[in-house]
Amino acid sequence: MASVDKKELHVLLVAFSAQGHINPLLRFGKSLLTRGLHVTLATTELVYLRVFKKPTDDDTIPASITVNGIHVVFFSDGFVSEPELKSTSVDDFMESIGKSGPISISNIIKDQFLSNTSKKLACIINNPFVPWVADVAAEFGIPCACLWIQPCALYAIYYRFYNNLNSFPTLQNPNIEVQLPGLPLLQPQDLPSFVLPSNTFGSFQKVLADMLQFQHMKKLKWTLANSFYELEKDVIDSMAEIFPIKPVGPLVPPSLLLGSDDDDDDVGINMWKPQDSCMEWLNQKPRSSVIYISFGSLVVLSENQWKSIADAVVRSKRPFLWVIKLKDGSVQDPSQIPSASFLEETKEQGMVVPWCPQTKVLSHDSVACFLTHCGWNSMLEAITAGVPMIAYPQWTDQPTNAKLISDVFGTGIRLRQDDGGEGFVATEEVERAIEEIFVGPRAEEIRKNARVLKQAARDAVAEGGSSDRNIQCFVDEILQNQR
Repeated sequence: MASVDKKELHVLLVAFSAQGHINPLLRFGKSLLTRGLHVTLATTELVYLRVFKKPTDDDTIPASITVNGIHVVFFSDGFVSEPELKSTSVDDFMESIGKSGPISISNIIKDQFLSNTSKKLACIINNPFVPWVADVAAEFGIPCACLWIQPCALYAIYYRFYNNLNSFPTLQNPNIEVQLPGLPLLQPQDLPSFVLPSNTFGSFQKVLADMLQFQHMKKLKWTLANSFYELEKDVIDSMAEIFPIKPVGPLVPPSLLLGSDDDDDDVGINMWKPQDSCMEWLNQKPRSSVIYISFGSLVVLSENQWKSIADAVVRSKRPFLWVIKLKDGSVQDPSQIPSASFLEETKEQGMVVPWCPQTKVLSHDSVACFLTHCGWNSMLEAITAGVPMIAYPQWTDQPTNAKLISDVFGTGIRLRQDDGGEGFVATEEVERAIEEIFVGPRAEEIRKNARVLKQAARDAVAEGGSSDRNIQCFVDEILQNQR
């Protein structure tokens, strides 16, 4: 074990209760653990209640637990109960955790590390959505790193936007094209929603501005990324002389990198229970025949959009597995499906589940393509599994991610959305994309690109690969700082 003057060297990871924020940190933490560092995750109490609490447990939240060698401690997000949290707006949540979080993390540092003479807290790692962690680290004189949990392309875009290095759309000129080093020409519809003049999510914009403007960046010793160099070489190189970012991913379940269906070694969490019965259903389907459809944990389609996609999928006559997670997280009652007859009409063609073991699904031989909202974690899983994608982005980084899929990575097709402001996609457009991804003139090229990036992802994290070297360099610098 790493030590200095016989003290255990510890790294503290900090994230709030979002599965897509926690899992990359946990998987990076597991990598640090295998290199001799001790790792603690500090996250909100909701994670304990959703993930770790057993049905027989009372509502008392323990001070800490240990999961796969990683120490986990919990802090309050400022809300009394889960129902109260669910009824809270994003802006109010971000404001609340921005006030209570620094106090909680300061207390964790004092109680877990400073009061224990056998421990030395060598580094704190946050993500872009808890930028105040860098302030806490600075107050205690502890080096801080940020794990960027979106593509490096988004890091470059946001950095240049918030530091006024390039021109972007404005209310006066909303249709301006954006040309940035390392990226193709970006139209307004290719940009993340937070940089557009139409953005209504003030809290997220403020968080990113706080993170990427100089006052917070100067408090970071390292900026790391859940990506890999071979995937985003040009844009990573474009930031090397401005504010470097070092990829340490893909931070995905080991099963995807090893080509197995065993997720037992994965330290990641599931905040919703997957329905494993879909795996047996997939076993009955021909190789490369199934359309896998999932829009993540937050997106809820309008009834019109749901019907448009459903009609296209039915007309394709291809088998489909569709994750439909409504606001209450359930589709057990068929009447909750916007078209109550849909399940009966398609029972021979498809399967609908409220949640699924996505990495196992993407690794399955029967899956031909992934109709996705373009969340970065889902994209990385599809890339690592070598699965072509049909991109239907919604907000935040997803429009840029869709651009990367179609025009940079060459691993899929982007759906054309209408110009009415709602982003509606017609049935005919979904049909077109399905046919193109299966049998269109670019189908074989897309499948080839997917195979190439699948191997590149594995090579990056293998011993001596680009991400493996960056992780070891990070660990070496932490150790050097203690001498």
